Amino acid sequence: MKTILNVIWLVLCGLWMFLGYIAAGLLLCITIIGIPFGVAAFRIGVYALWPFGYTVVDRHDAGGGSLVGNVLWVVLAGWWLALGHIFTGIALCVTIIGIPLGIANFKLIPVSLMPFGKEIVRTDQPFATR
Repeated sequence: MKTILNVIWLVLCGLWMFLGYIAAGLLLCITIIGIPFGVAAFRIGVYALWPFGYTVVDRHDAGGGSLVGNVLWVVLAGWWLALGHIFTGIALCVTIIGIPLGIANFKLIPVSLMPFGKEIVRTDQPFATR
């Protein structure tokens, strides 16, 4: 079932989200200071490409650098990304077929708001329940 949902997601909105995150990641990687933010954008882009069957878990070994990175990310980009996912999720939930896609869009909000200190793992892995 998750493969079917991923294919529908890919056709309707996943490919465009992936391309947007990759373009933002490439722009962020132009400067040395922006490389960690670009890598975070790449991770979110891959997650946005194929979200069903994956989940986001907190990394317990994340330190102060993740906090500083998240504060900068929220101020510069995270707020707008989260709003975009909220509005897109609401629009997708209007139809019955779009409800799982809208929920997947809501799943992207925490990682798009604060990507540092988080890890994207498969839902069938035992450590995904942390």
